[in-house]
Amino acid sequence: MTSPEVSTQNEDAGPGGYAAARLLLLHEKERSGPPRRTALARLTDDWLAGLFAAAAPPRGTALVAVGGYGRSELSPRSDLDLLLLHDGTADRAAIAALADRIWYPVWDLGLALDHSVRTPAEARATAAEDLKVHLGLLDARPLAGDAGLVAALRTTVLADWRNQAPKRLPELDELCRERAERMGELQFLLEPDLKEARGGLRDAQALRAVAASWLADAPREGLDRARRRLLDTRDALHLTTGRATDRLALQEQDAVAAELGLLDADTLLREVYEAARTISYATDVTWREVNRVLKARSARPRLRSLLGGRSGAGRPGGKPPIERTPLAEGVVEMDGEAVLARTARPERDPVLPLRAAAAAAQSGLPLSPHAVRHLAATAKPLPVPWPAEAREELVTLLGAGEATVPVWEALEAEGIVTRLLPDWERVRCRPQRNPVHTWTVDRHLVETAVRAASLTRRVGRPDLLLVAALLHDIGKGWPGDHSVAGETIARDLAARVGFDRTDTATVATVVRHHLLLVETATRRDLDDPATVRAVATAVGTLGTLELLHALTEADALATGPAAWSSWRASLVADLVKRVAGVLAGEPLPDPEAAAPSAEQERLAIEALRTGEPVLALHTRDEHTADADEPAPEPVGVELVIALPDRPGVLPAVAGVLALHRLTVRAADLRAVDLPTGLGPGSGSVLVLDWRVAAEYGSLPEAARLRADLVRALDGSLDIPARLAEREAAYPRRRGLTAPPPRVTVAAADSRLATVIEVRAQDAPGLLHRIGRALEGAAVRVRSAHVSTLGANAVDTLYVTRPDGSLLPPEEAVDLARTLEAALG
Repeated sequence: MTSPEVSTQNEDAGPGGYAAARLLLLHEKERSGPPRRTALARLTDDWLAGLFAAAAPPRGTALVAVGGYGRSELSPRSDLDLLLLHDGTADRAAIAALADRIWYPVWDLGLALDHSVRTPAEARATAAEDLKVHLGLLDARPLAGDAGLVAALRTTVLADWRNQAPKRLPELDELCRERAERMGELQFLLEPDLKEARGGLRDAQALRAVAASWLADAPREGLDRARRRLLDTRDALHLTTGRATDRLALQEQDAVAAELGLLDADTLLREVYEAARTISYATDVTWREVNRVLKARSARPRLRSLLGGRSGAGRPGGKPPIERTPLAEGVVEMDGEAVLARTARPERDPVLPLRAAAAAAQSGLPLSPHAVRHLAATAKPLPVPWPAEAREELVTLLGAGEATVPVWEALEAEGIVTRLLPDWERVRCRPQRNPVHTWTVDRHLVETAVRAASLTRRVGRPDLLLVAALLHDIGKGWPGDHSVAGETIARDLAARVGFDRTDTATVATVVRHHLLLVETATRRDLDDPATVRAVATAVGTLGTLELLHALTEADALATGPAAWSSWRASLVADLVKRVAGVLAGEPLPDPEAAAPSAEQERLAIEALRTGEPVLALHTRDEHTADADEPAPEPVGVELVIALPDRPGVLPAVAGVLALHRLTVRAADLRAVDLPTGLGPGSGSVLVLDWRVAAEYGSLPEAARLRADLVRALDGSLDIPARLAEREAAYPRRRGLTAPPPRVTVAAADSRLATVIEVRAQDAPGLLHRIGRALEGAAVRVRSAHVSTLGANAVDTLYVTRPDGSLLPPEEAVDLARTLEAALG
């Protein structure tokens, strides 16, 4: 029922009355969603109709709403898309005056307006040239004036759309693809554009246009609900920001969730992702059908000419027979899709859904949406544990590589995945707020299996690798450490799928330790025997180590470009080689007994002789994966520095590297004792072996690095001031606050040093600040290992007392608190 204020507005076409009624409507808490959008459209209709009537319009004119306004889908800050239509008989000056009497009051209220003035012929001509105009006219709705004129335009525009569908629909398909390439996929973006991203409101509008062509239709299940969710979210976004924006920025998500009555921003994103996934799947299915129909239409004339004018092969008046190619038991290929055979009996064949999915993926074919829907409605549930055939079909599906993704999405769209793997529901469409991640949790799991499919030749049990890849992050739907929770869930699911006790234990172990290799390789000292022994104890067997190595690479590649690199690959490969040696019974070398390399000794002698820093800078090349790879690839730059031992070396070197925009990946520090009499100083020289990479551009010259290091050590180069200037110049995103740094004493059984782990926001000179704090605490740094993912840095420091002994627990905790305070 219309409120009294709105009724009053209907009698007053003035802008003041409309503005007041509009404001009241938008703040009515009891009316939201479609009812509010419809009410806002009606309120606006009445106001604009009043403006039109008050302007004394000539005969043969009409005011028309098009686009979203034509569909009565007005969000609080939506544009008003208006067409002033006239039959061409009125004086142009009169039409222009009429337009001014309507447009200017809209502008005076600060409302966005997309307007045009055209005759029906001009509207049709413009639509023929501009696809977006044609799409808008498909939703034309009369507001005031000559309704017959508008009805005639709607009829001709719709007829044009249907007649020109073979030409216009490919244009629309290309337009949607270009937009998707530019804007990304809504269901995976942390800050999605609700309108323009793939799976957004533009795609929903495109599906309506395809349906209007009568050429194909979108799957209807859930589509209207998905559109409503995106529209409701846009309404809440407009109300909370007060702006006409479609981008759901991070800093707005909590307020939008509250406006919609949702628990939190994660709940909001999950609902938005669900809606976008529904629209994306409908988009894929619809355009596939459009292309199939257009291809069939274009083939018919050629077929008729080949058959001498007959409409069927050997059957006058009949249709050509439809080819069905068998793919698997109960599954055939037809019209470029995997469909169910006529003899298929899903109600008697519980393995059929997995068999059909595996056959489709292995053949590189989409799984027919009709087949999936039929399977979801009629297929007999699998017994628990699954029979061997079902398990093998799952492995076959996961091993198909890239072709797995669209088939898996088809199964998910009809709820088959969660029926097969009940714990999947907790990770479905779950956002990952770390910007390093490209995908939602569920899609990341599938992408990891896709990556693992290319690594199956490296492992003895490809089936265990693929299933572990699919399940490795399954614990992210539960509170606490997802690896710990995931171990329990993976054990249950592996048993459900039908693996025996030994294989189930292996899958659970791999899921529990899927981060072990990369975290150890990038954050721990691999020369420390305790590090290698700890990994060997956790892994247990060479077969498990082999699976973990492959899963580590697949997981990182499926995470995003920042998660894997030649450098990380080389570190993980080095760790795997050392752990394999321990598991094979080989002894570990004693790092204390290792002599300095020839280069380190040469530089140390030169530093002792001159009493000044000596540098060597060169590129390291290593293999990143199998020994079968044809050529090595650069994995970083090695910088070796030797200088007489003195305080302040670590912060000075780290600061100079930061000033030259070199990213530090690892640093090993060791004291080399040389015979006295080689130079003016004592026989102790500090040798620092750094692994660095240029942020961008080329590497600086070693001479420049040495000159700045000398200045830093003698105090003439103020590194803290220079880094502060750099940090002040870094752009900061509005509304984002970095969490405070956290410093802990790592639980490591190292006999060489106390291990301190620093987690902080990555910033220029972070290691320099850490080094200064350590110098102030009078501890010696044995080695440092730097790991950065996105904006997060994890620096692991191996420290001792000045005499080389480990820090007692109390001192180690005090040092961690000191570091935390210094970085805060």
